Amino acid sequence: METAELETRYRAAKDPVERSHLQIIWLLSRGKLTREVVEVTGYSSTWIHEIARRYNRCGVAGLCDSRHHNPGAKPVLSKELSDELVRALDEQAPDGGFWSGPKVAEWIGRKVGRKVHKRTGWKYLKRLGYSPKVPRPTHEQADPLEQAEFPKEYASR
Repeated sequence: METAELETRYRAAKDPVERSHLQIIWLLSRGKLTREVVEVTGYSSTWIHEIARRYNRCGVAGLCDSRHHNPGAKPVLSKELSDELVRALDEQAPDGGFWSGPKVAEWIGRKVGRKVHKRTGWKYLKRLGYSPKVPRPTHEQADPLEQAEFPKEYASR
């Protein structure tokens, strides 16, 4: 493709990633060195070489943001297991405390038969509309009797 056409496409591009990729190829087509393109665009030389390879292999079609076409990984839990998790979250956690990300991850791990990262448990808590609960901190010098009386005094005002 001609340098002028690359410039026209670069300036008209609406998608920011495609625009950056077109800019890289346009600058290279104008004879700019990789280090000069690095300085102008802020991309690493490795990524600039990758964009150039994609352009040489597929033309302009290789410059689009391919993340738009990536559906991502399939969910860890099926719809049935997700529903079962909702029912479990409505109950008390197995240890009698509050549900947390690590506890949900442990529950999911038992159901799917593999180790699940605690962040996945937290994500499922949030995705299902729950918030992780933790006990409120208490001050080490707090007076338990004063704390017990406070709600009564506050309500009487």
